[in-house]
Parts: sequence; C-alpha cells; structure tokens
Amino acid sequence: MTVLKTSLRNFFAHKGRMALSAVAVLLSVAFVCGTLVFTDTMNTTFDKLFQATSSDVTVSAKGASDSGETTSDNGRPPVMPASVLSKVRAAQGVKSAEGTVFSTSVTVVDAEKDSLSPSSGAPTIVGSWNGNDARTMKITSGTAPKGPDQVMVDRDTADKHHLKLGDELAVISAVGTHDARISGIADFQVTNPGAAIFYLDTRTAQQTLVGRTGVFTNVNVTAASGVSDPQLKKNVLAGLGSGYKVQTAKETADANQKDVEGFMNVMKYAMLGFAGIAFLVGIFLIINTFSMLVAQRTREIGLMRAIGSSRKQVNRSVLAEALLLGLVGSVLGVGAGVGLAVGLMKLMGSMGMHLSTSDLTVAWTTPVVGLVLGVVVTVLAAYLPARRAGKVSPMAALRDAGAPADAKAGRIRALVGVLLTGAGGYCLYLAAGVSKAADGSLWLGLGIVLSLIGFVVIGPLLAGGVVRVLGAVLLRMFGPVGRMAERNALRNPRRTGATGAALMIGLALVACLSVVGSSMVASATDQLDKTVGTDFIIQSDSGQLVTPQAVKAVKDTPGLARVTEYRSMKADYTTPDGKLLKDTDITAADPTYATDLRTKTVAGNLKDAYRPDSMSVHEKFAKAHGIHLGSTIKVAFQGGRTADLTVRAITSSDVVIDQGAKYMSIATLAKYVPADRMPLDQLVFATADKGQQDAAYKALKSALHDYPQYKVRDQTDYKQALKDQIGQLLNMIYGLLALAIVVAILGVVNTLALSVVERTREIGLMRAIGLSRRQLRRMIRMESVVIALFGALLGLGLGMGWGATAQKLLALEGLKVLDIPWPTIIAVFLGSAFVGLFAALIPAFRAGRMNVLNAIATE
Repeated sequence: MTVLKTSLRNFFAHKGRMALSAVAVLLSVAFVCGTLVFTDTMNTTFDKLFQATSSDVTVSAKGASDSGETTSDNGRPPVMPASVLSKVRAAQGVKSAEGTVFSTSVTVVDAEKDSLSPSSGAPTIVGSWNGNDARTMKITSGTAPKGPDQVMVDRDTADKHHLKLGDELAVISAVGTHDARISGIADFQVTNPGAAIFYLDTRTAQQTLVGRTGVFTNVNVTAASGVSDPQLKKNVLAGLGSGYKVQTAKETADANQKDVEGFMNVMKYAMLGFAGIAFLVGIFLIINTFSMLVAQRTREIGLMRAIGSSRKQVNRSVLAEALLLGLVGSVLGVGAGVGLAVGLMKLMGSMGMHLSTSDLTVAWTTPVVGLVLGVVVTVLAAYLPARRAGKVSPMAALRDAGAPADAKAGRIRALVGVLLTGAGGYCLYLAAGVSKAADGSLWLGLGIVLSLIGFVVIGPLLAGGVVRVLGAVLLRMFGPVGRMAERNALRNPRRTGATGAALMIGLALVACLSVVGSSMVASATDQLDKTVGTDFIIQSDSGQLVTPQAVKAVKDTPGLARVTEYRSMKADYTTPDGKLLKDTDITAADPTYATDLRTKTVAGNLKDAYRPDSMSVHEKFAKAHGIHLGSTIKVAFQGGRTADLTVRAITSSDVVIDQGAKYMSIATLAKYVPADRMPLDQLVFATADKGQQDAAYKALKSALHDYPQYKVRDQTDYKQALKDQIGQLLNMIYGLLALAIVVAILGVVNTLALSVVERTREIGLMRAIGLSRRQLRRMIRMESVVIALFGALLGLGLGMGWGATAQKLLALEGLKVLDIPWPTIIAVFLGSAFVGLFAALIPAFRAGRMNVLNAIATE
C-alpha cells in the first residue's frame, strides 16, 4: 500500500510531464484500435452486402470467377445459354429461378460525356433489373426500365452527379455504345460501399453487354420451403451436369469476401506497421521521461532507501507509475481509436466509398489489444529507469543530486552499438552484392534492423561528436548563449541520444522511401527515353480494356503515321524440356511494336517474332527451359486451338518496360482464337507524322472525347503520370509516418521541459548574473534545434544508406538509376530545425517566467 501511495503521489506531482508521455501512448493505441475498428467495420459492411445480394443458389458460366467477377479478356462477361434456366427450374426443391445479365467491363457517361464511374476505385456495374436486386434496392423515383431507351440508376450515383429522371446516359461496352434515358432511381436498402449501379431490362442488357439475346451470366435460384442451400445446389448440379459453376449463398458471399479481404489485409497490416513505428518512438519518450524523473528524485529515493525501503519497493514504485501511465493513455487511446475509425469512414465517404456508422464494429478484442499493448509497452519502457532507481544506494543519493553515471555500462553500450552497427552495415553490403534480388531482400531487411538498433544504442557516443560539429557551424554565431546551448545538449549524451533517436527513426524511413521512389521514377524515365519510340500512349487508368470503337476512333484520327495495338491473354505452354506451364501470359501486338518499343535482344531479331506462327521469349525463360532460336513451343490458347510456335527472338530480361514479356503477332493469335474470344487491347500506341505531333495530340484527344475512360498521353504526360502515382503513394506513407514524428516531437518537448526543471537553480543563477529572459529562451530553443538536427542527420544518413542499398536490388530488376532527391532531403533537414524550434516554445516560455529568487533557492 505504501508503494502504491508513493507511486500515486509522484505520478500526480509530475502530471504535466506524464501527460506528454500519456499522449504518446494515446496516439499509438488510438492508431492500432482505429485501424482494427475501421477494418472490422468495412468487413461487416461487405458481409451484410454480400449476404443480402446473394441468392440461395447462383448458377454462372464456367468461365466466371468464384466471386462472380465478370471481366474477361474480350470485354464481354462469360455467359451460358438461356436453356439453362428451364433446366434449373425443373430441379427438385426450386421455388423460383431467374436469369440475369451483368458486367463490370463498362463505362457509363452522361450527356456531356463525363464518366459516372466512382473515383474510389469501386466498380461500375450494369445489369438487368431482377427480383434478387429488388430485395436490396427500392425504387423511390420513376419506374424500373421497360424498354431499350430506359435505364435506372442508384440514388448515390444520381446524387453525386446531379442526375434526374429523363437525363440522357450512354453505356459503353465492348459491344458498342447504347443510349438511354433515366426512367427510375433506386435506393440501397443495405450500405453501398461505393459502386455505381445501372439497370437495363433483360433483353436490352443482353444486347448491350453481350451482343446477343438468349444468354445469361447468372441464374439466381430461390429454394422451396424446407430445402437447404447445400441440398438445392446438389439438386441443381444433378440437372445441369459439370459444365457450370454452382454456388450456395454462403459460398458466393465467402468468395466475394475473400476478394475484399486481400485488399483489407494489406491496408490493415500496413497501418498497424506504422502504429508499431509510433510505439517504438514512444518507447524512447517514456524511457527519457522516467530516466529524468528518477534522476531528479535521486535524493528522495536515497531518503526512502535510508529509512528502510528496499530496492524492490523502489523498483515497484516506478513501475507502478508506468502502469498507471499506460492505463490512462491506453483507455483514452481506445476511445480516440473509435473516433479515428469514424473519421476514416467519413474520409472514405468523401472519396466515394460510403460506410454507415450504423455498421460500426468494435469487437471485444479491440479494446483488449489496445489496453494490453499500451500497458505492456509502457511498463517495459520504464523497466530500465526503474531498475536504475532500485540500484541507487542511500549514501550515494544523499551526497549527489543526480544519478551517478555508470562508466562501465557506457563502455559496454558503446561496444554493443559499434558491433550492431557494423553487423548492419555488413548485411547491407552483402545485400548490395547479390546477383538475384530475392536473395538480397533478407540481407536488406536484416541490415536495416541491425543498423537501426545499432544507431539507437550508439546514439550517446555519436551525440558528442555530431553536436560539437553542429554547434561549431550553427551555435557559435550566437555567442555565449550558443555555447551554453551546445554544452547543455552535451551535458547528458544518453538523454540527447535517446531524444534524437526518436526523431531519427521516422526520418530514416522518410529518406529511404524518398530515395527508392525517386530512383524508380528516374529509372523508368530513363527506360522510356531509351526504348519507347512512339509519340502517344492510349490507355485506361482504371485498367479497362480498349474497346474496338475506341481503337477505330484512334485509327481514323488524321495526322498519324502508324497505330499499334497491344493485347495479352493466357495460354498453356509445353516447352522443349517437356514441362507444362499453365495460365502463362503471352503478348500479341502489331509488328510495328518492335519499332514502338526498342527492346534489346540477346539472340535473333525481334521483328521476326511477328512473322506467322512465330514468337519471342525472354532470356531467363529461355535458359530455364532450354530454349534457343528455332525451338518450338506448343501454345494452347484459352478458348482457342493449340499452335506450334517457333522461337525467332530471345529478348533481354534486363528491362523495366514489358519485363518478362513473350511476343507474337495479333495476326497469329487471330489464326488460333475465334473472333468472339479474341482479347481486347490493353494499350494502343500512336505515332504522328513527322512534325505533326502537336496537331495529332489535339486530334487524338478530340477523337476520344466520347470515351472518357481512356487517357491520351505523350511521353512527357506519361512520365508525369508515373511520377504522380509514386508521389501519391509516398505522400500517403509520409502521412502515416507523421504519427511517429508527432510522437518524437512530444519527446523533444518532454526532454526539454524536464531538463528545465532539472536546471532550475542553474537557470536562476544565470538570470541573477545578467542573462535576460530573451537570451534564456534563445538558449533553450538553440538546444532544442541542435538535438532535432542531430536526430535528422542520423536519420537522413541512415535512410539514404538503406535507400541506396534497396536501389541496388531494384537494379537487378532493371531499375538501374540511383537518384538521391536532394531537395526533399534538404527540406526535411531544414524542417527538423523548425521542429526543434516548435518543440522548445513551451519549455522556453516556462523557463523565462521563473522567479529568479525562488529558482536560486531550489535544491
């Protein structure tokens, strides 16, 4: 009980300092709990959606995916004959069955030719209005579509794009463009995660999406009373045979959920990873807080030991304070995490993915995980200071106002730090020297971990030298105030090292990712300059295939010297070594592609690969399967016949663009694949007549005005788009890393605040002999700046080393240009100085307000 009372008294005596540490715990726990609540809520939303929209049993064509996805190489959904419907209705246990048609390989535009597709990446779905949809959609305006000139739209899409009854829309599919007017608007009866849905009548949907009537993509089956879904599935299969995909409602929902979980897990674990980084940074803050509090209470601890307190009691007293800190921070963090999840849902809503707070899911495990994690991390971080407090002897404490430094421990720490840093550097060296990228990834990961730990351990040793250099460059110009700031930063190297290390971690990751991202852009740009010999690239940013109508519009554009089509499909290979390779990609293009992309060959001429019944393979593939010029590969095209193709060229594997591609001509592909199974173009390349680039660029954009899903880019546009994509990814990562940097700033604030308290009498004496308040505040700000810059130097140097090593591995995949983004590095370094100034505002202000006489009288 005495230990608990002492802990509570000390905790509330330093509640300001504890509050800053509690904020670090709160932020970290909030990020973890917010991530868990947000992802659980999304899973709940999709679960409800899939359960509500799945019929008791669904029959689909054999080519359909398990989740019912309707995209295909030819832009048309896999279908089955309408005769299936009568067979299903005849099966035992069937109450009702209805045939439907729908596709996600579509674009819908308004009268101004603006795309109505979601900006969030959710699908655009066009299908036939049916009884199954009527269970989850309620028509609130107008009527369901009843003819070829009518279409119904969901309420969310109508509101977002200000659509109303009678407005003209156009559905663009691989079949063609179908015009219709809005006849009705339907509201979702379940949460819509952001999809745009349009309904046609069944016959119109068949014509628009497939190009013929008498076919369905799905048959939705409802079970008779007392018939289970598994039994109904068994009965339907008995009547149909094995040529179709038959799934129960649970199987359909599970398959859809599995697709969603892949994306959700990536997001979930990425965000938890950043939360872990914030926890790591918070550990330094907590260690520093308790180390300084223990040092300041050395005399008090000595008195406690002198009157009979044991080492264990002192140790337990400090750990009890940490436990209380962890509990307070974790409880507040759990609540903040729920608020963060709601905020993320609102953010996703503004981006087009609608998530209802009525689906907010807080599993019992979430607060438990948050509390346990926050408390355990806090107590573990406080263990070393608590152990140090327990070692204080009564006599030493009564003689000294601070905890004595352990010189032996300092030497051991320095030795361990040097060894870890050396081991990390050696691992990075090994990673940079491997011949296969896969072999180097383990060394790179190990090198990053060891070098990071090494720099953290060796930080106090580095602090002396680095701070002196920074002081000589930056602080000496401020005269005596600058020199005092430098000495204050050097007074306790362990404290300076730990404070700088907290900032170092976040900035090291920023520098590493900046180097990798910049090198990827520079390498890709270099490859574009060297290999791409065409003026324009036409493609969809959402991955939609290029429809024949759009290709025709490109080919009819005046001022073009040539147009090259580029498409890809799956095939089964039988290689000369007798191996069967299932579902392997093959790329078909016009012969002009050999000019549009100047791919390096190691044997033969790439133009020969576009001859009849010919192909090319890349170097690694050829070596793996004993292929040389003149070898024959049996290629069984999916949906087509088997061809014996002769290898006429072997391309280099050391490329970035089209790495690993195996080429053949579209004419050869058309010889073995029926016209209705031919894949659509993924890209189209266009080259202008000499001197007509600007005119052709404008003409292409005008020609594709009716097809807003496709972008026309010249090489400059393409490079900028690539840079923007990588930049957006990096900005998102930097935003998540900002959490760790905020925690690090709290650490600097806490360190300075406790340092000011520790030096109260010293500050009073300096003020008594003439130091002004302005000079005092400047001294504390300078001390903060030099600590922040120390952490920035370590972090940026370490991060650039990691990034350069990672680029060596990327070079093995063709990304050979190392580009150090100096503007970013310099901006981050200068930004660190502002971080230091900001962190010092409150401690400097409080120091300036001290009463001089009271400060001198402080013991």
